[in-house]
Amino acid sequence: MKNHIPNIITLFNMLSGILSIYSVMNGNIELAAYLIFVAAVFDFLDGMAARLLNAKSEIGIELDSLADVVSFGVAPGFILFHMISISHGLPVDSANDFTVIPFIAFIVPAFAALRLAKFNIDKEQTNSFRGLPTPALAILIASLPLIRTYLYDDREFFYMIITNTYFLLTIAIIGSLLMVSRFPLFALKFNGFGLKSNLTQYIFIGVAVILLLLLNVVAIPFIILFYLFLSLIIFLVDMQ
Repeated sequence: MKNHIPNIITLFNMLSGILSIYSVMNGNIELAAYLIFVAAVFDFLDGMAARLLNAKSEIGIELDSLADVVSFGVAPGFILFHMISISHGLPVDSANDFTVIPFIAFIVPAFAALRLAKFNIDKEQTNSFRGLPTPALAILIASLPLIRTYLYDDREFFYMIITNTYFLLTIAIIGSLLMVSRFPLFALKFNGFGLKSNLTQYIFIGVAVILLLLLNVVAIPFIILFYLFLSLIIFLVDMQ
């Protein structure tokens, strides 16, 4: 029975992604965003359960990738499609009130699938990553509708940025390219609880918590940027 526990948790990850897609199709984009965060929690728990129970399996690896394509590829793709569709600065053909531009968001699930396929056959990505992990981009995209609601009343400068068509297109394109890049990124895997062996992880979590306390949901894009920056610093230091 213990061998099935991680796979059951993975299925809850996938179910969260499916419900996120359903929520977008029904116009509840905020619920869709929250469901991606729920999926990320299940994605973390299934790996933890597999390690604790020593229940790693080939089917678990494949199932995890399939769930991630749904929850961190297709679901955020739909959220980004919706965000671009209602963004300001979107050029629309006035004759039929239609534009193909929002469909660019669907390169996210396409590149997420490619990234996960590459990850499955890359034996180097055990304690670190090559390319942006799909959950990181998914969480970034999921934060956008929440930030939009959080800043709506004041319509601040940051609000105008994250609701702009071309900013959202940049997220789709740059995020997709980062997923399939060879850019080295550290993994949030702990080797015990010692400070020395987990210094990078503790620094990242500490800064992330401080940013969340100061900025609320607005902190999420900055946390992802800090993740990229910290990974770059570690890579440059290791090259010395």
